[in-house]
Amino acid sequence: MIIGCTPKEQSNPYLEPGDGLVEVEGGKVWYGIMGEGTKAPYVCLHGGPGGTSRRYFDLEPLTEERPVIMIDQLGGGQSTHHTDTSLLKVENFVEQVHAVAKHLNLKEYYITGHSWGTALALEYYSAYPEGVKGIAFNSPYFSTPVWIAGTNQLVTEMPDSIQQALAIANQDSVYDSDSYQKANEYFSQQHLLRTSRTEHPYDTVKASGSSFIYNYMWGPSEFRATGTLRDYDNITALNEVKVPVLFTTGQYDEARPEDVKKYVKMVNNAEYVEIPNAGHASMSDNLPVYLKAHKEFANKVDAADE
Repeated sequence: MIIGCTPKEQSNPYLEPGDGLVEVEGGKVWYGIMGEGTKAPYVCLHGGPGGTSRRYFDLEPLTEERPVIMIDQLGGGQSTHHTDTSLLKVENFVEQVHAVAKHLNLKEYYITGHSWGTALALEYYSAYPEGVKGIAFNSPYFSTPVWIAGTNQLVTEMPDSIQQALAIANQDSVYDSDSYQKANEYFSQQHLLRTSRTEHPYDTVKASGSSFIYNYMWGPSEFRATGTLRDYDNITALNEVKVPVLFTTGQYDEARPEDVKKYVKMVNNAEYVEIPNAGHASMSDNLPVYLKAHKEFANKVDAADE
C-alpha cells in the first residue's frame, strides 16, 4: 500500500515510498513516491511536453524532511504511451495531476515544475488552488512569444555559421539536416546541459519520453515553436497567485534570468534564486545550490504556517 494510516496531528495521509498507476482519460498515469513522512510533500511536474520525471530522482535529499512525488505525464515515461492528438490539450494534463492528488488524498502540498512543467503548475494552481502551500517555478515557461524572443536573442550570440544554418532551416522548414542538428547541439551545450548527464541509483527503469508529443505540441527545437503551443501565453495568471513562490533559473538558462526576474515582480510573495554555472538543466549542472534553494523555501513556508 502506498498510503497508510493518518496521524491525528497531520492533515495529509502518511505517504510511504512506492509507485502506482492512476486511470485517466486515455490510459494510466504513473506516479512514484520517494521518502516518507507527514511534512507537506513536493509534487513534481516535468518538462517537455513529452518528457519524463526521471531528473526528479535528484531531489532525493529533500526526502529527509518530506516526501517527493513524481508524475510521468500521459504519453511518456512509465505512463501509457500514445499518439492520440485529441489528448494533447493543456487541460488534460491538468486533470492528470489532479487525478494523482485525489488518489493520494493530498490535503496540503507544494507544486514544483520545470520548463513546460511550470506552465502546467500555474494552470493546475489556477484550476485547483486548494491545498497548494507554495509553488516552485524552475526555468519557467509561461509564454511562447516571450520564450522564443529570449531564445532568438541567445541565437544572435552564437557563431555566424550556426545562425546561418538556423536561418536556412527556418526558411525552408527543414529541420532534419546535419547543419541544423549541429546548431541545435551547440545551443544545447551552451544553454541546456552544460555538464555531463549523471544517473541516480534509483533511476533503474528505462522509460523514454515522447518526441511525438514534443514535436506536436512544441516543435523541432527549443528555439522554434511550430506546434499547438506556438501562441500559448498565460503570463497574466501569475497576478492571481496567492501562495509563496520560488523562482529559479540557471545563469546561462534559455529561460533567461532577465525574463524570469520580470515574472518575480508579478507575484506578491515571491523570491528568486539564480543557479550559478547552470543552463536549463540546472538540477544536473548545479544540484547543491538547487537543493538548498528548495529546501529553504519549503521550510520557511512551513515555519510561517506553524
